[in-house]
Formats: sequence, structure tokens, C-alpha cells
Amino acid sequence: QVQLVDSGGGLVQAGGSLRLSCAVSGRTFSTVNVGWFRQAPGKDREFVAAITWSLRNTYYADSIKGRFTISSDNAKKTVYLQMNSLKPEDTAVYYCAVGWLSGARTQSEYPYWGQGTQVTVSQ
Repeated sequence: QVQLVDSGGGLVQAGGSLRLSCAVSGRTFSTVNVGWFRQAPGKDREFVAAITWSLRNTYYADSIKGRFTISSDNAKKTVYLQMNSLKPEDTAVYYCAVGWLSGARTQSEYPYWGQGTQVTVSQ
């Protein structure tokens, strides 16, 4: 069993920054893949970024490439999503998730999910 706690959301003005955290506990392996997804009101949940725990390979959605950075602190078993140059369209609930397929971009590849953290970007 794997447990995830995501945090760090909040209200920020456009152009601002936030850093989300995802603390992972329980049974994990070196090949675990940690992803971030987001869901805006009335929209489907979409892939944002992912990192392979051991290799630290990173993957990004085109919509956030160059603005968001995913990283991991393996000793702390925590994955971060640094979000810069935030736009109102980045407003969503952000979820971290754990799976076993490196670079997976579909929800079905992630059996474990955090509770979500709200990010609101004002004009």
C-alpha cells in the first residue's frame, strides 16, 4: 500500500509562483513513477508532469513546459512541482499520483492518488 499527501496549494496572482509537495510513504520501489495531474472546474483531469523516482527522468505536458519543474528528494520521499509564471488557466485542483510505468500520462496507469490541493491564480 502507498500513501500520498499533497500540499502547497493556495491563492496567487498571475505571474506568481507556488511549490507543491507530494510526500510518499508505504511500499515503494526504486522504479516508482510519480505524476502530477490537475482538474479544473468542468474539465477532465489532465496530466501535468511526472518523474521516475530512481532515474529522475522527467516528463511534462506541453501546456506547462518551461514554466513548471518537477523534482524529487529521495531521502525525504517527496516530489515537488515548482510552478512559475502562473496563469489564470492554471487554476485547478492538483493531484499527485504513484504508478509503475515510467513517464505515464494517463490516469489509469496510477493506482495511488493524493487528496488534491487547490491552486487558484487570480488576474
